[in-house]
Amino acid sequence: MKVVIDTNVFVSSFFGGNPRKVIDIWRNGKITLSMSKDIVDEYVDVLQKLGLENEGELKELLPLFAKGYNLIFTTKMPKIKAVKDDPGDDKFIECAVVLKAEVIITGDKALKKIKEYLGIKIFTPREFLKIYETR
Repeated sequence: MKVVIDTNVFVSSFFGGNPRKVIDIWRNGKITLSMSKDIVDEYVDVLQKLGLENEGELKELLPLFAKGYNLIFTTKMPKIKAVKDDPGDDKFIECAVVLKAEVIITGDKALKKIKEYLGIKIFTPREFLKIYETR
C-alpha cells in the first residue's frame, strides 16, 4: 500500500504513539512511503525549527530515505488546489495523485476535512491503524 505521511505525523512519530506505529509499519516494509521534494523539505525545515535534527530517530530514518527503502519519490507535481483552509497542504494531495497513493495520513484539520480526493482516503494515524490492522 502506498501512503503519503503529512509532516505533523512524521514529526509526532519522534514522540511515540500512533504516529510512531505508522512509521514503524513503513520501517518494517509493510507500506510504501510516497514523497516529493516539497514534502522532504518541509520535514527537514520543521525538524530543524523544533531542534530535532540530531535525534537518534532521525539518524535511523535518513539512511532509509537515502537508500529509497520502501519509498517512491516524484519531482513532477501537478498544481492542485484542494485544501482551501491551508493551501500549503496541497503538496500532500499532489504527491498522492502523481504516485497513485491510496492514503494520506495526517493530523491536520484542514487536510482531514477533505476526507477523500480522487479516491485517495485521508485518515488520521488512529484511523489508518484501525483499517490497516483489519486488512
